Amino acid sequence: MKKLERNEIERQLKRIPNWAFNEYKIQKTLTFNDFNDCMVYINKIAHIANELNHHPEWCNVYNRLDITLTSHDVNGLSDLDFIFAEKIDLLISNNEK
Repeated sequence: MKKLERNEIERQLKRIPNWAFNEYKIQKTLTFNDFNDCMVYINKIAHIANELNHHPEWCNVYNRLDITLTSHDVNGLSDLDFIFAEKIDLLISNNEK
């Protein structure tokens, strides 16, 4: 795993426009109908995390899920963070239909 340089991060951010960049992390807040819906997605995202062997920092309050992705092994962002973010976005968009 390689730590991305600033120009690589800026290029990758274009692929995930709804994520915020904060120093060495990317972050997103998801809001669901209620707590149960939120828990369904937490479990779906957990499956993705296990498949990638890359686990998020997150906080759940009722129907809101705050997700932070970073690669602790490189003390910054790696390609894996952006792959994970894209998979989360795809999961959410596929289920909005």
